[in-house]
Amino acid sequence: MTEHATTMDEIKTNLLDAALIHVPFDGWSETAFRTAIADSGVDPALARAACPRGAVDLAVAFHRRGDDEMARRLSQIDLAAMRIRDRAITAIRFRLEAMEDKELVRRGTTLFALPQHAGDGARAVWGTADRIWTALGDGSTDINWYTKRATLCAVYSATVLYWLGDETPGHAATWEFLDRRIGNVMQFEKFKAQVRGNRLLKPFLVCPNWMAGQVKAPHARRPMPGQITPQTAE
Repeated sequence: MTEHATTMDEIKTNLLDAALIHVPFDGWSETAFRTAIADSGVDPALARAACPRGAVDLAVAFHRRGDDEMARRLSQIDLAAMRIRDRAITAIRFRLEAMEDKELVRRGTTLFALPQHAGDGARAVWGTADRIWTALGDGSTDINWYTKRATLCAVYSATVLYWLGDETPGHAATWEFLDRRIGNVMQFEKFKAQVRGNRLLKPFLVCPNWMAGQVKAPHARRPMPGQITPQTAE
């Protein structure tokens, strides 16, 4: 190895760096994983220990690397001075801009579309939504904790798919698409606020609000998408 790796995370990082050049051609596959082992000089036994599922673990690590870069960029701007919709748009835009190569993302989308890896893909996107809301200062502890993330998962996923096919200069069409999706969410929030403020319609929210009040967001451990059912946007 050109650089001594002392932890499993460092080994995984070395393998991921070595794999990125091969994934556009071989996908997140066993072939790409074996080539990454050879190129990085990582001992095969250590490579398997760091990534028991091979390239699948590298694909997950690649997604998390994008989340880390997004969080780094968000930490460098004054989010408090922005409207909530602009914060969300900025976060998703930073997340897309953190992706090094569309083909790497396209290959990952293909991998996580497979039934045996769909759970990994869902958890990855949920993790992204959670990172975004945490960075934006979300303090909800009831059903809103879940619905905010579920809504953002849907917006983020749709925007990624649109971005993959966007060939406009600077991805201008993608940013317009994202603005419309966030706008739809904000319109729904406004509608709910109007219902709560209407004395005639407010009684219809008594039961849903009571049920929502029984649900508390976990603090020590965040939920994974496989542990909940899709919920209406909050």
